[in-house]
Amino acid sequence: MGRQATVERNTNETKIKVSVNLDGTGQAKLNSGMPFLDHMLDQIARHGLIDLDIVCDGDTHIDDHHSAEDVGITLGMAIAQAVGDKKGLTRYGHSYVPLDEALSRVVIDFSGRPGLDLNCEFTRGRIGSFDVDLFGEFFQGFVNHALVTLHIDNLKGKNSHHQAETIFKAFGRALRMALSVDVRMGNVIPSTKGSL
Repeated sequence: MGRQATVERNTNETKIKVSVNLDGTGQAKLNSGMPFLDHMLDQIARHGLIDLDIVCDGDTHIDDHHSAEDVGITLGMAIAQAVGDKKGLTRYGHSYVPLDEALSRVVIDFSGRPGLDLNCEFTRGRIGSFDVDLFGEFFQGFVNHALVTLHIDNLKGKNSHHQAETIFKAFGRALRMALSVDVRMGNVIPSTKGSL
């Protein structure tokens, strides 16, 4: 089966199914109930060369908060499951991505320790109908369940759509690097501790 996983997570607020193929071609089937988040998830797939199939039936009639956070949680769970024991994993990834006036940097470590440092002062509170505060909820949910350390810095930007898109493209590229198999590592876990 390779590095693939499917996770279903059901609560009173959301019903989510996420399938990932870490060695994919960037194909995505997305229906989170939040069109702008789908656009951002597509950036992860395309630039990370990860196949993603995400369906979320959430209580968006109340707010997008639960759905955005829970999609992050479930995606993190699926990636952690697909990564497995991390033998031969590159482990670290980073990327800088520009889009017109905006520039973002993302650095990730599949450390086994969840940590998020997110620095972005969006120039607007909403992109379309999507509340930009929910990006933080998405990434926090992701790191808590993928067990990664993640640093996200929007270094420049005046257009909030561009700010978000550079973040997600850089996230996809950083994931792609970190998740790649390092043939020189062989069957070794990339840590002096011997475990991650």
